[in-house]
Order: sequence, then C-alpha cells, then structure tokens
Amino acid sequence: MTITAAQAMVNCLLEESVQVVFGLPGAAICPFYDALSRTGIRHILVRQEQNAAHAASGYARLTGRPAVCVATSGPGALNLITGIATAYMDSIPLVVITGQVESGLLGRDVFQEADITGSCEPFVKHSYLVKNAGELPRIFKEAFHIAGTGRQGPVLIDVPVDVQRTKIEFAYPEQVDIRSYKPSLQGHPGQIKRVLTALKNAQRPLICAGGGVFSAGAQEELRQLCRRAGLPVVTTLMGISAVSPMEPLNLGMIGMHGSPVANRAMNEADLLILIGARVGDRAIMSPMGLARNATIVHMDVDPAEIGKNMETHIPLVGDARLILSQLVEKLPDKPAPDWTAGLRQLHPHKPRTGEPDTVSPREVLSELCAQAEPDAVLVADVGQNQIWSARSFRLERGRFLTSGGMGTMGYAVPAAYGAKLAAPERQVIAVCGDGSFQMQMMELATIMANRIPVKIIVMNNMRLGMVRELQANHYAGNETAVSLEGNPDFVRLGEAYGIRCRRLSEGGEIAAAVRALLESPEPFLLECTVSAAEPTL
Repeated sequence: MTITAAQAMVNCLLEESVQVVFGLPGAAICPFYDALSRTGIRHILVRQEQNAAHAASGYARLTGRPAVCVATSGPGALNLITGIATAYMDSIPLVVITGQVESGLLGRDVFQEADITGSCEPFVKHSYLVKNAGELPRIFKEAFHIAGTGRQGPVLIDVPVDVQRTKIEFAYPEQVDIRSYKPSLQGHPGQIKRVLTALKNAQRPLICAGGGVFSAGAQEELRQLCRRAGLPVVTTLMGISAVSPMEPLNLGMIGMHGSPVANRAMNEADLLILIGARVGDRAIMSPMGLARNATIVHMDVDPAEIGKNMETHIPLVGDARLILSQLVEKLPDKPAPDWTAGLRQLHPHKPRTGEPDTVSPREVLSELCAQAEPDAVLVADVGQNQIWSARSFRLERGRFLTSGGMGTMGYAVPAAYGAKLAAPERQVIAVCGDGSFQMQMMELATIMANRIPVKIIVMNNMRLGMVRELQANHYAGNETAVSLEGNPDFVRLGEAYGIRCRRLSEGGEIAAAVRALLESPEPFLLECTVSAAEPTL
C-alpha cells in the first residue's frame, strides 16, 4: 500500500494503540496533522509546547506506556526541551515527534530551523533525524520499544516536512531487534542469593523505594516482600505511594524535607535495599556515610545508576518486578522482628500558626486526603507546595506525581490533565504555588476546551516561597526577587476561562471548600490564601 510518510507516521501510532496525542501544530508538521485529523486518535491542543510534554508525562505515568507529544520546528520544538528533560530525569516514557524544515535546507539557518536532535541529546534515550521516509515504520517501532523498555525515557523523532510528503510503501514491523540495545531484566541468581543471605543476617534491614518501582509496575511485589519479610520501607519523593502510606511498615519519605522517622531509620539500618532509587542529594545528604554503616543492595534496571552516588556492596541489575518476585518466592515464611518500634515515637516538627485571614496548607491537604477517593491522583508542582503535598499525602491506593529529578515549576496542571485523560475514572488534583501556577495558567484554556474535569489548588502566598525561605535562612534574611506583587486575582482569572472557582482564607471553611472542589463534576480551581511566612516544614 502506497501512502504519504505523514500517513505512515499516523499509522504507526495506530499500530502502537495510541489513543491521545498532545501537541501544537506549525508549518513543518502540517502534513502529519492533516493525516492525524482523519483518524480516531484524540488530539489535545496545548497552549504552549512545554505543556504538551508535561501532559504526555502525566498520561504515561498512569498508563505505564509511552505517550506522544508533537511540535513543529524551531521554537516549537525547542519549547519541548524542558518537558523532555523533566521526563528524562524521572524515567518517563515519551515518544516526541517534531517537524523540521525541508531536508535540503538543513544547516542553512532558514526560517524556524533548529537542531533539535543535537539540542536534546543529553535528555533523550535516543533520537532520529529522518532523511529516508521508507525507514519511518522501523524508526517508530524502535522508538516505542526504546522508550518503554529498560530504564524508560523519551525518544525523539525529527521529520523534515518534505519527508512527510514523500510516498512510501507501508508495512509495520512485527518485532524489534537492536543489536546495541538489550536491557537486562532477569536478576543474576548469584546476586539474589547474596541478598537473601544478607536479609537472613541483618538485624535492622530497611527498603528504600524510588520511582523505579512504578516504572517496573512492581508495587504489588514490593508490598508482598515487605509483609512477608516484615521489612520496614522508606520512600524517596518519586517513590511516594509505591507502598500505601496507610501500611504500618511504611515509615515515610526520606531526605532534607522528609520524615524524621524515615531519616533516622536510614541512619540506623545495617542493611539498606535500594529499589529503583537514584539516591540523589535531596534524598541522602551523606551517601558514603550510610555505606560505611550498612550493607547496601542497589536494584536498578539501569546499570549506570548502581554505584553512581553511593558505594554498593551487592549490585542487582534487572527489572524490579521480576527480581522482587524471585525474592518473595525464596523468602522464609517467618518475618523479621520489627526494629523500628522505638523510632515511631519521633514526632515531626510542629509548624507555626498561620496569620489571620490565611489557611494552613497542611490542613487543606490533610482534609483533601481525608475526603478524596482512596485511589485519587495528587499531582504536586515544585516549591513549598511540593513538600506540603508530599508530607500530607495519605491515600490508601492513591498515586503521587511530581517532577523529582529536574524539579520543574509549571509541571502540575498539564501533568494532571494528562493523568485524568489516562484514568478518567479517578479523581485527579493538581497542587501549585502561585509562582508555579503562573507558568502554566494558559492551560486552563486547554482544560476547558476539552472539558477535562481536573481539580486545581493554588497556594497563594505572594512569594516564591521556597527561595524566600532559603534566603531568610542562609542569606542573612536578604529576600531578593521573590515577592510576587502583581499577582492576578486567580478566582477572576479562572472565571474568565469559564472555570468554577472559590477562594479559601478561613480555617473554618476548609472542609466545605474541599468538598466543593471534589464534588464538582466540572473543572474547579480553589485558591488558598497562605501566609508568606509559612514554613516548608
């Protein structure tokens, strides 16, 4: 069958069962869009390209499969880079399609030309600049395979506009065989035996779960391991909800903004099993110190992560779900005694009381979790709102999404509506600060145009709160360039887009306001007036 390469690109998406695409068109990608319009694939028109990548990220994190975002050449493609980098750092599978100027004009600095493959090189698993239209079916098959296997991540396909118009014979490959790309999935039997021996000999064993648990779909296997062996578990920021926060064995989040109980457990453990965790600086301040006091097991599908930030005594490369299943099968039936009972007496720092006409963000978020469905999805932006959300998250079967590795402000709203499109039956709530919200508020139009009933909470303290706090604590109180005077009236702004809104500034109204937010069948924005002096912890 002879069709245009643009039609072939769309056919490839259909072969991969793609149902939703996020993007913003331009001249260099018009042939693709023309072909896309003749299919049943739903296109979500974003208002800025970065948000297409974030929305695809939210969609992929709920489906577990590569999601697709699209942009035109030049500034359109370049606007995607922050979203691509965000997905790369958090191991989120994306297939990114960009249009490019005509292939005969490449390198001549013509209108809207940019070297997107070169620009994205540090932030993708692989990239393709397509010069032969006949190779497109193979390229798409490889791209989805690479993005969704091993350590997941974004793959870029850049297609010149003249290539899109070329006629080709279409046939989609049934299999992928890339000689240089063979992810190791099965854990080495000898290393698994060493882990079992270490567990038998340990007096204070501890699991640290990261975002890799979700990438592998290993939540149930992790739960079984913890219960079967009586193992307490802590999580990184990206690992929140890998084990239910209601689970007695879950000690909470580690790190500079984590739970005192979790951090104390990390320091006292004599066996630490890291699962899909990169052990970055926000999670562990002195990784080498931990390695001196404990046997370190590091389980990751990416061998490059093992030993990168922490000395590892037992490396275990492979798919977390498969390895955990092997461990569960060979564990003794008798669980180890709980060594963390004494740690649970620790109490977190008590926050100071809010000012008049303000509300406590922790009380708002605690009430949100109390009223939300057990499987609700909470999407936190970056800043103080991220930490407030992480520490307040208490949903039995819920999911916590955020930008962990890159820490990208402006993530929550597009990621939230992407997640809602992936799981329309679940409640999805985005939590933002007033600073981060203004980096994405144009997406209110996308939400309304597509009638996506996502819920948004804006914590308005008229500040870049986390930077203000950093300056107050470490720069002699010299608060510079953090005041957000000139903020719009967020309620009136939301109403201008046709969104139901409410402002919350009295503690006694929290329960009613949260109820209105969650019970609304339509999109809803809740602005919370928060004290500028409200601490992160």
